Amino acid sequence: MKILAAGDIHGNVRTAEKLAEKAEKEKADLVVLCGDIIESEGESTDNLIGPFVKKGKKVVLIPGNHESLATADFLSEMYDATNLHGYSIKVGNIGLFGCGLSNMGIFGIKEGEIFDTLKKGFSKIKDSKRKIMITHMHPEGSKSEFSGFKGSKSIRKAIEQFKPDLALFSHIHEAEGIEEKLGRTKLINVGIEGKIIEI
Repeated sequence: MKILAAGDIHGNVRTAEKLAEKAEKEKADLVVLCGDIIESEGESTDNLIGPFVKKGKKVVLIPGNHESLATADFLSEMYDATNLHGYSIKVGNIGLFGCGLSNMGIFGIKEGEIFDTLKKGFSKIKDSKRKIMITHMHPEGSKSEFSGFKGSKSIRKAIEQFKPDLALFSHIHEAEGIEEKLGRTKLINVGIEGKIIEI
């Protein structure tokens, strides 16, 4: 399976269109949006998911720290996308599960709740041959800890306990494109430019 993963669009319609063009050109089977799809609550959500749908791409998303769970649900319902916050999906032999929001900001989530949310999603795909964990935040101790932005202890705990093949996230713009390993899990800060991943 080929995935286009991106995050931090922040309401930029042209960015969404460019990413949709990239997904089409690269023949991506799935688009994963790791949060901060809008800039702030109350602003337009028009044409942020639509460009991917027009290209015939299946979209999964999670909320970041710039949108509420309600906005993520609205976008998923409007465009027949999947909000992975606390949920999971299977695509062939690959299981995806996730937790959005962050442990800071207006749309915050407590550390314990992050782990419980990931555990709930993982429980439904634990028998999948390959597993992908989607979050908005990065794990504690990762290379994405720029400018004093500490990662999440619970995300790190989930990676160590559930051992997904991939952990995809965004959130820290300066860390875009950084890849590293945590145990057997490959960590990728996918960023606004988007990353093509084959699994």
